[in-house]
Amino acid sequence: MKKWLRNTIIVVAGLGVAWGVYAYVSHQDAKSHGSENILYQNIGDDGSGQQIAIFAGGCFWCMEPPFEKLKGVNDVISGYTGGKTLNPTYDEVSSGNTGHREAVMIKFDPKLISYEQLLDVFWHQIDPTDAQGQFVDRGTQYGSGIFYVNAEQKKEAEASKKALAETGRFSKVVTPIAASGAFYEAETYHQDYYKKNPKRYEYYRNGSGRDDFLNKHWGKDKEVDLPSYPASYSKADIKAKLTDEQYRVTQESQTETAFQNKYDANKAEGIYVDLVSGEPLFSSTDKFDSGTGWPSFTKPLVPNNVYEKEDNFLVTKRTEIRSKHADSHLGHVFSDGPQPTHLRYCMNSAALHFIPKAQMKEKGYGDFLYLFEKK
Repeated sequence: MKKWLRNTIIVVAGLGVAWGVYAYVSHQDAKSHGSENILYQNIGDDGSGQQIAIFAGGCFWCMEPPFEKLKGVNDVISGYTGGKTLNPTYDEVSSGNTGHREAVMIKFDPKLISYEQLLDVFWHQIDPTDAQGQFVDRGTQYGSGIFYVNAEQKKEAEASKKALAETGRFSKVVTPIAASGAFYEAETYHQDYYKKNPKRYEYYRNGSGRDDFLNKHWGKDKEVDLPSYPASYSKADIKAKLTDEQYRVTQESQTETAFQNKYDANKAEGIYVDLVSGEPLFSSTDKFDSGTGWPSFTKPLVPNNVYEKEDNFLVTKRTEIRSKHADSHLGHVFSDGPQPTHLRYCMNSAALHFIPKAQMKEKGYGDFLYLFEKK
């Protein structure tokens, strides 16, 4: 990706002479195997009322974090849009020959955050004056763009662009606004890159010029004031809040005793949230008896609130599940679950807090009550 990230250090030592040669080279070590078209037109028909926003702002690695932390955003997916090639690979898109742009698809709850607010966050992430790329990444494949999914979004996007131009903050605003088309989900390697490879992401971002530009043009107004999850939680605060077992499980990635935990046999209706952050994680509607002795689910309630991490602690490689915002260890996911996902999210009760259906509205989770409506 971005032709310069990997900083190769060659050290040659001999006869007391040593020197280091530093060179930026390609960080295209994500080999592409084709992308999948996400059919987003009917998202929200399940009763959730969920909506879609699609933005291009250069490297999609950098466009995930500012949206994923926002309350009301349910998922952020990196991908490719705006081109004509079917199922493009990363290598094809990065060549600049497919017409696609790197972009993010944002699934959000309009009752908690509006499209207009997402537009505001978007403008605070990009250089709207650059039509030939973004920051260090050159080519239209890295260009900015707003892709509306309906007439109302088009109207709001155009008004937002006009309002930004009228502030005089930028010499010009050339970010295009166009109707959305096919959106292809990028390879797994690219999803949540900043979480999976934090050091490498930080190195890329620091050298990209993005933050220098944003600091210069936005200054103290760089952050949009919207409800969001904290960037981090102090270990001291976490330790004071949790029991010893809860701390060992969530912070030290240990596993509680099977069958002797709080929620394995819980059959009540409601949702399960992160013990530290309160971010919604799982629903009783997706819970099943796996016979393992731990609460098990077929899928997350809010995909954006969990992420996967390779776990090589045991002889057999496993896939760890952690919460996105609190970064709590939750458990593991296995591919031996029931339909429709065939997945088994095997969680620790000690990492979860159960909110009964009757208390969901009172505790701020009323938007998920649709899960329990009889169809």
